[in-house]
Amino acid sequence: MSDSPQPETAFQTLENAALAAQASGRNLPMFDDLPMDLSGVNQWLNIELAPECLPLAPLLGVWRGEGEADYPSLLGQFHYGQQLTFSHDGRALLHYESRAWLLNTSGQVLAPAAREVGWWLVQPDEGIELVLAHAFGICEIYYGGPCNESSWEFTSDTVVRTESARQTTEAARLYGIVDDGDLAYVEERALRGLPMQPHLSAKLRHVAG
Repeated sequence: MSDSPQPETAFQTLENAALAAQASGRNLPMFDDLPMDLSGVNQWLNIELAPECLPLAPLLGVWRGEGEADYPSLLGQFHYGQQLTFSHDGRALLHYESRAWLLNTSGQVLAPAAREVGWWLVQPDEGIELVLAHAFGICEIYYGGPCNESSWEFTSDTVVRTESARQTTEAARLYGIVDDGDLAYVEERALRGLPMQPHLSAKLRHVAG
């Protein structure tokens, strides 16, 4: 007997379509019965920013824009859109989330791309521990801190990955608020057995928060 997958029957196709339609209304539920407001995206939600995080206050809110990526021996160079969110809950840390999507040369969205979640943990000496988890199976710990009042630099200390994740061994990032008020960043990364080299760069405008 062949182990190859069998084509769907008409009934299975309809059943799967019905399940997909049901699931579409169940994505990203919102709860209004939590014991406290944990969003912290907006600074006016009566959640006081921790004193340790005051130097990071310019980062708070939602940023959107576009960037360029270079992925050696896989996708090559490509254009992407991105949204970054920095929020807080009153503790000495910022919550960070990144969503990206592939763009064609006309700026049209092609598909979802990388996603990251993490935390900027502010230390008593003003250093920052950056903890990141990537949707494609990589978790990283960076150490760094402010270069000046409007820029922050990080170097990876630990990189772990799942068996299915693409090979990467180290990375470094630089974030900065530039002269026009936008947020710009660059990332260097060692990928697929190659040495550290430019990987990502983007410029994002502040849209909320």
